[in-house]
Amino acid sequence: MGKKIIVALLLTISFVSTQAQTNNKEQKPTTTKTEDPDNLVTEYFSQIMGVALSTTSNLKLYQFVYDWIGTPYRFGGESRKGIDCSAFTKEIYAKVFNTVIHRNSRDIFSMSIPISREDLQEGDLVFFKIKSRSITHMGIYLGNNRFAHASSSRGVVLSNLEEPYYKRYFYKGGRVSELLK
Repeated sequence: MGKKIIVALLLTISFVSTQAQTNNKEQKPTTTKTEDPDNLVTEYFSQIMGVALSTTSNLKLYQFVYDWIGTPYRFGGESRKGIDCSAFTKEIYAKVFNTVIHRNSRDIFSMSIPISREDLQEGDLVFFKIKSRSITHMGIYLGNNRFAHASSSRGVVLSNLEEPYYKRYFYKGGRVSELLK
């Protein structure tokens, strides 16, 4: 609830500030980047998620991730009381992409097309083999090396593929074939 109040407050302050600047200067009525609510949301998510969003970015994806940040980790969990990495990803795909995917990370990998780290795009999956020969962890790629996931130690968070831990255990990216353009 607190996050939503902060977002609303930031959007209101930005809007009021823009209106004050517009009223102080006589100019033709034009829509500037900061007056467009979609641009305000894009700028906001760009700042808090550390990803340069564009007009083609899926704001529904970023809103979903933002709403879940801080949810505790619970192995086998599927709710806001606690969720694991594959359930978090499954929930994103269901709510954001209207796509049903499997429930565990290995099965989800088997239904995706493997892609290299260099080819990752917003909405792709990232898979990790952490101290194992098989896939043990996953998340969803947001851009700029950032991904969202349910960390066993920190709950739902944003992390960077360049962090030594994730760089060491990164296995492959994956693209769900139903989402291919």
